[in-house]
Order: sequence, then structure tokens, then C-alpha cells
Amino acid sequence: MRRKARILILCKTYPSPSATYAETSCVAGMDEHGALIRLFPVPFRLIGQEQQFAKWQWIEASIEKSTQDHRPESHKIGVDTIRPQETLPAGDWLLRRRQLEKLHVYESFEALEQARLDLGVTLGLLRPARITGLQIRKAGTEQWTAEELEKLEQMQRQASLFDEDEVASIKRLEKVPFDFYYDYECLVGGQVVSHTHKISDWEACEL
Repeated sequence: MRRKARILILCKTYPSPSATYAETSCVAGMDEHGALIRLFPVPFRLIGQEQQFAKWQWIEASIEKSTQDHRPESHKIGVDTIRPQETLPAGDWLLRRRQLEKLHVYESFEALEQARLDLGVTLGLLRPARITGLQIRKAGTEQWTAEELEKLEQMQRQASLFDEDEVASIKRLEKVPFDFYYDYECLVGGQVVSHTHKISDWEACEL
């Protein structure tokens, strides 16, 4: 069932090739009550400029529970219903923190994993004891595969799916030749546990 929701955008992944949408991103946000929401698919670069949104911006849109992704936070968004609203000002971390305080904070990846096992939680805010490093590694492939190129180029062949003038102005999605990882530590039962997790955030890839 579709419902109207007001969502604060917290992150967007770098786009990846899609057989249906040419390219698509996964977006995560929270509603006004502090419930985390995963929005997928979002063909972000292909939607109208007036419907595009930024990190830390509120949007209003119609969403419905995804029938193909059974994770409780996963929803589909009616792209044509997106109405960008106010953005929390850059640098006003007190205002942003007031929103994040509505979320449950996990002190370790192990605690988040336990919540997944017990409650089905698959999206969460993790606060490690210490971030120990940032790794930048060469990607396994520096170019798109033939299959990925086929997905990306279908946009030009099926311009009727989007605004033809806008499609013509969009450059082919760049393949980022690096992968990014956080190294961090958590305290679990008084013991230090180390983790390395990949960063798929759009901002990291854009940088």
C-alpha cells in the first residue's frame, strides 16, 4: 500500500548499472519519527532537476513496501511524487544531531548483527569506538564490463522512458577505478574487535 512520507535523506550510494533503469542508486533516510527507510531503485541522475535532492534534505514522496526486497526498511519510491523541501544548513551539526538522536545507536557491528538476527534490522547507525584508517584500493576492474555497458547505453536507445533532452545531456556514468574502506574498532564485552567495511557512498566516489 502506498503512503505519503516525509524523509530526511542521510546517504546515497554511487550509481550502478541497471537492466531496467540504465543506472540506479540506493538511498537511505529517516522519517520524522526516527524510522530508517531504504529507497531502491532511484535512477537519480535521470530524474528531473526539480525532483533531485541532496544529503540532509527533507523530501516528501509516496512510498510503498518493496515486494522484491523483504528487508523491513526497504521501500520503493514514486519518483514522480518526489517533492524536495528544506535542507538542514551545512555546518549546523547541532540541528542535524537533534534528528540523529531519534535513531537507535549501535556501539558495535556485533550489536547491529544481533539486532538483525533478533528483530530483522538491516539498517542502522553505528558509532565505533575508534576509526583507525581509510583504505583506497585499486578496483578489480577499471572499466565497465560489456554487460554493464549494455545496461548503461540502453538509456540513449530508450529515451522515451525519461526526458529526451535531459538524457542527451547526461554523460555516461564513470567507472570509479578505486574501492574505499573504513577500518574501525568496537568494544565488545570489554575486548577490542576490528572491522573493515566498504564505503559505497556517492560522495566518496565523487571525490
